[in-house]
Amino acid sequence: MPRDISQEIKSLLDDNKIDDLKRFLAKRKCLNSCNMGLLYLFHTIQSAGILTTTIAAGYDMKELVWVGVGLNIIASLINIFEHNNNSISKRLLRDINAIRNDTYVDEDLMVEPEKDIIQGNNDPTHISTSNNINSNNINSNNINSNNINSNKNVSVI
Repeated sequence: MPRDISQEIKSLLDDNKIDDLKRFLAKRKCLNSCNMGLLYLFHTIQSAGILTTTIAAGYDMKELVWVGVGLNIIASLINIFEHNNNSISKRLLRDINAIRNDTYVDEDLMVEPEKDIIQGNNDPTHISTSNNINSNNINSNNINSNNINSNKNVSVI
């Protein structure tokens, strides 16, 4: 492979790593601030549900017991969202550390909406890191990609 092409490929992959790092840091910041709100909301709704159920049971108000149970169910759902955000945040931190240690391989299964089409760029030759591409195998010699939007197999060697 000519020297210019290999350097250009390395440059593209390095730019992709930098774009991924910026995106991962922004997502972690958003997840952390969202989780703080979810945590406070969870404890508030759970406490209200426990208090409502206790008062309703003490005064033998069967309908109000179900309101308390409903509040506890809502609190449990909020807790599930918080735990999901925490697991995503941990995965992002692992990827950030891998980028820092130069061991990062973009094998993510999560796909984001194609921002170029939303922004009006319908040129099929336009390449961006925000395209919906599910990468199967990426290394310095072999790139195999499956383009999800057009359902065409793309192989670049």
